Amino acid sequence: MIKKFLLFIALLPLAIVVYGQVHAYSVAQTPWPETLGNHRAVVECTAQAPAHVKLFWRRHDVAPEQKRLLILAANGDTVRNIYRVAVNDETAEFVFEPVSGKGTYYVYYLAWKGHKGNGSFTGDYLKPEAAPDPAWMQEQGLPASAARLQLSKVTGLQARTHFDSFYPMEVTATTAETGQLMARHNKKMLLFPEDRRNPIRMQTHLPYKWIRSGPVASFSGTALRNEYYTFQVGVFAAGTPLKDLKVRFGKTPFPVTCFNTGGYNSKGRVFTKTVDVEQGRIQPLWFGVDIPEMAKPGRYGFTVAIAAEGIPEQQVQVVLQVNNKRIAERGDHELWRHSRLRWLNSNLGIDDAVVAPYTSLQRKQNTITGSTTAIIIGAMGLPGSIRPFGNELLASPMAFIVETDGGIEKWSAGPPEFVNESGSLIRWKTRAENKRLSLVCTGTMEADGYMRFYIDLSGRTSVMIKDIRLQLPLQKDFSKYFMGMGLPGGETPATYNWKWKGPQDAFWTGNVHAGLFCELRGTSYSGPLLNLYRPLPPPVWYNQDKGGFSLQGQDAVLYVTAYSGGRMLNAADTLQYEFALLSTPVKQTDTRSQFTDRYYHNGSDPLPEEADLKTGIRIFNVHHANAINPYINYPFITTDTIRAVADAWHKKGMKMKLYYTTRELTNQVPELWALRSLGNEVLADGKGGGYVWLREHLVDHYDPQWFTTIGGYERSDAALLTSGDSRWYNYYIEGLRWLVQYTGVDGLYLDDVSYDRDMLKRMRKVMDQVKPGCVIDLHSNTGFSKGPATQYTEFFPYINKLWFGESFQYNKMIPANWLVEVSGLPFGLMGDMLHGGGNPWRGMVYGMTVRYPWYTEGVNCDPRDIWKVWDGFGIADAKMEGYWEYAPVITTDNPQVLATAYIRNDRLLIAMASWAEDTVAVKLHVNWQKIGWTPRNDLLRATGIRNFQPQQQFSLEQRIPVAPQKGWLLIIDK
Repeated sequence: MIKKFLLFIALLPLAIVVYGQVHAYSVAQTPWPETLGNHRAVVECTAQAPAHVKLFWRRHDVAPEQKRLLILAANGDTVRNIYRVAVNDETAEFVFEPVSGKGTYYVYYLAWKGHKGNGSFTGDYLKPEAAPDPAWMQEQGLPASAARLQLSKVTGLQARTHFDSFYPMEVTATTAETGQLMARHNKKMLLFPEDRRNPIRMQTHLPYKWIRSGPVASFSGTALRNEYYTFQVGVFAAGTPLKDLKVRFGKTPFPVTCFNTGGYNSKGRVFTKTVDVEQGRIQPLWFGVDIPEMAKPGRYGFTVAIAAEGIPEQQVQVVLQVNNKRIAERGDHELWRHSRLRWLNSNLGIDDAVVAPYTSLQRKQNTITGSTTAIIIGAMGLPGSIRPFGNELLASPMAFIVETDGGIEKWSAGPPEFVNESGSLIRWKTRAENKRLSLVCTGTMEADGYMRFYIDLSGRTSVMIKDIRLQLPLQKDFSKYFMGMGLPGGETPATYNWKWKGPQDAFWTGNVHAGLFCELRGTSYSGPLLNLYRPLPPPVWYNQDKGGFSLQGQDAVLYVTAYSGGRMLNAADTLQYEFALLSTPVKQTDTRSQFTDRYYHNGSDPLPEEADLKTGIRIFNVHHANAINPYINYPFITTDTIRAVADAWHKKGMKMKLYYTTRELTNQVPELWALRSLGNEVLADGKGGGYVWLREHLVDHYDPQWFTTIGGYERSDAALLTSGDSRWYNYYIEGLRWLVQYTGVDGLYLDDVSYDRDMLKRMRKVMDQVKPGCVIDLHSNTGFSKGPATQYTEFFPYINKLWFGESFQYNKMIPANWLVEVSGLPFGLMGDMLHGGGNPWRGMVYGMTVRYPWYTEGVNCDPRDIWKVWDGFGIADAKMEGYWEYAPVITTDNPQVLATAYIRNDRLLIAMASWAEDTVAVKLHVNWQKIGWTPRNDLLRATGIRNFQPQQQFSLEQRIPVAPQKGWLLIIDK
């Protein structure tokens, strides 16, 4: 369209002002079948003769001429013969045979065929209709007679629903109208102020509304006290590209913000944006006016001045009438006001507050002590000692080794300089140098034990580097298990070598009592490695595939090394190596919560039945794609419903948690067009496509994701991919605060998220500030996360429970894999099973069941039957002692049959499960001295549990038969 109107303007007489025809726009009283498309024209035929129609449909979707004209009579009869005279994005002229005689006909011009599934949409628009019957064409004298036929009356254009409507901001101006406008005003930049009720949607076409109004230099609106008032200015690059738009405000009575030119990022840092506008395109600018509660009623004015490189400044005079009425929560309860846009620049949760259950860090000289971990800062600023819960992990200090042609470089290093100290974070800096190189190590430790390091290596002269490596000498006693860098969770191999490949950038090694997580960082995205976010390897570590990773056991030490290989370091060049450490466990395991806070989790039907309360469920998750929370990652449309449900179930002693994350965003979000105006800052770029609504309104430059049809709702949920770290994170944090405060939800269900631990820490802070005791559980899929326990380890300090179950093959997993990747136990967490109902026998060894009602009837155990055994035994008050302990309470004489003890003062519950290929008979060995009491007899009772075990008794001296992939729950009394 741009080229067409630029050519047109050169030929246009300046005095002529001609507006093309515009049909009446309306919304159908009753939506028609969806596959007919979301838009139609209503035509009245007054004669039996061929109907001649000219539609001024003013479209901006792609290739209208390649889509079918589907014409139906009022009685549903389909028109067979349609002759196209001309079809383009502005008009459609055609002749058709009125098969049902005189009357009303509906012209559907965006009909489609496809499938709306749970998670995806497949389909496309219908191809153009078949050519008309040649005999009919001849009989009617077509095409020659078309010009002589009288035009049928088009009574209007209709949208299927209000949400589908193009009116008024997507009714496009024609090429002629745009050219005339440009000729009349003869400026390279035209400004169009617009009310927030009419978000500017199109960036490639002017709306016809602006043709009638023209560019204006003023805007007026009505606001309330305490309102965050928003409005827009559309900037049209009429005669030239506009480079680096600048926005300036005259003297303002209240603070005013332009969201498009900058703000505060997700870390709370100020940033500015360069806004360029291609020739012929529109850039919407969104503004917010912060009206205080104490503002006096009256008229307030200020100017918004907009300029571009080489383009003179133009001003818009803004006048706001502030009424005496006060609005609550800045207007956030009414989504149409767009007052929540200020959330984009929120710094809520970015502070020095320590997050519970952690306490303030303490420093004494070079020793930093936190709630879970103490470290000693050694040479070069790296840890010389790491002691989680008093267990020393390091066999010797960590080392950053630089090897050149002269061998291992020696350094002259100064003591650490502590540059920032608070209860939540301590930062230090250490400097080292020699004749050829200088090194600066900056380290931080947070209250939860998380450490981050930046090592800047600079050349004082040009140096040929043979290798640069980070070496962690770990005590083997605390390195029994390993996962990451291409390896699933398992026992640590004696040796291992790995090169950068696949979505891996981190590892963990340890046992249940102590361990260390390490992530090699340095890319723009270092969050969980998901299906939608797969970052490249950190360049400095990767070094054109010269870098890698190795394990090497030697005596009592496991040497863990990340290396980057050889390179030339020129004088004054600097390499920055970044990595993070987190010692584990991150907290003490809360077994009581695991056995009492039982989950009801049913995605499409989230509410339990009254009878389910008798099972002991305490928490239920409300996923998206249901009547309570229909739209993915935007629960604010149904907050009244969410609040009513939460209130009702709180009275029954239940907690309600909500699915709410950031990776995708529904097309139902009222701020969609404001977010679109930010370019790719919030909404990711892409090839478009997907659900037809997206194609008709967004048209291009978006990435379609999750799709759901919401039962009982006319609107479908067509999600868009977000861009990862952006100001939407700030919006999300404010949204979380608002949800907890105004709906009473008790926490979040996170289903594979893409933000980092800094975000999770903000989330935990905000929830605790509003409602202490909120719960977060985290779900992931090993299919694309490639080991979610590694991907999410840095989240664990702020997580209450894991659900690492999707795609996990429980019957094929070795015990070490269960322990490390599923159970959560090495990290101070516990979890639930999922895939195929899990394996209930093996699950009980780790204190796990499936969530109700996520089980496979007749195949695996309904968790309610095991829960009955829990309650009868009193497992909430028991101490859990598993096979992974240094001196287990329970062992068997077969290493393929493992057992866990749940110990009370008067009874003992033994969970045993087999990894043997055949049925085996095993004998139990019980360390009664460690338990602290002996039974009055040696009878082991097996309570009958449906689909789990028959009722039976065994003697302690008896060999107990255990079938493959199965086991027992046995009780012995004091």
